[in-house]
Amino acid sequence: MSRQELLSPEGLRVDGRRANELRRISCRASVLNSADGSSYYEQGNTKVLVAVYGPREPRSKSLAHHDQATINVEFNVAPFSTSERRKRSKGDKRLLEVASFVKQTFEGAILTTVYPRSQIDIYIHLLQHDGGTLETCINAATLALVDAGISMVDYVCACTAGFIDETPVLDLNFVEESSIETPDLTVAVLPRSGNIALLQMESRLHSSKLEGVLELATEGCKHIHKKLDEAVLAAAGELAKKLS
Repeated sequence: MSRQELLSPEGLRVDGRRANELRRISCRASVLNSADGSSYYEQGNTKVLVAVYGPREPRSKSLAHHDQATINVEFNVAPFSTSERRKRSKGDKRLLEVASFVKQTFEGAILTTVYPRSQIDIYIHLLQHDGGTLETCINAATLALVDAGISMVDYVCACTAGFIDETPVLDLNFVEESSIETPDLTVAVLPRSGNIALLQMESRLHSSKLEGVLELATEGCKHIHKKLDEAVLAAAGELAKKLS
């Protein structure tokens, strides 16, 4: 698919959005009773379920650190998540890559020193895939960690942006990020400080265009922060009703 087809002369994308529009976001916390924290997160047609367990005793003593918690992240893709029915093994390179990025992101955000000699498990399940997998996983994991009461320096909010037809575009869907001509930048931000927790690029982008794409992705993170905050407040309100 060419760049021209991805962005119409009127400035509309394949799904009808403007260049600076996020996909519709719907999210909820406390969706699983068996987990210490959980979340369900939709961004467009990408849907993710996250369960958090811990802090708890590490499975193996060799994994324990005397001065901080160990973070374990497992990422799985449902066979029905795409039109292509493909069962992925746990050793799949893409699964391990996403899990590694999520782990790196939260190692800097979770106050691991508060939980010495313990383990925090984050289980991520991709139920439906329509682009922006990494950003969706990070946002869903943030919501589940907050729900579990895990101490963090701040929320971690992630968003993608790309560059189509000389125009920065926000929150790429599957069709857009699948184009070999579309650079794909994923940014994770700590909203209060503005510090960047993750910066990951797919494909090449000229340095003169990077600032505009990064600025757009960061702006998207601010809107996502509001959505996550609303979901946390809604969950807190439901809990208060149950206790009253």
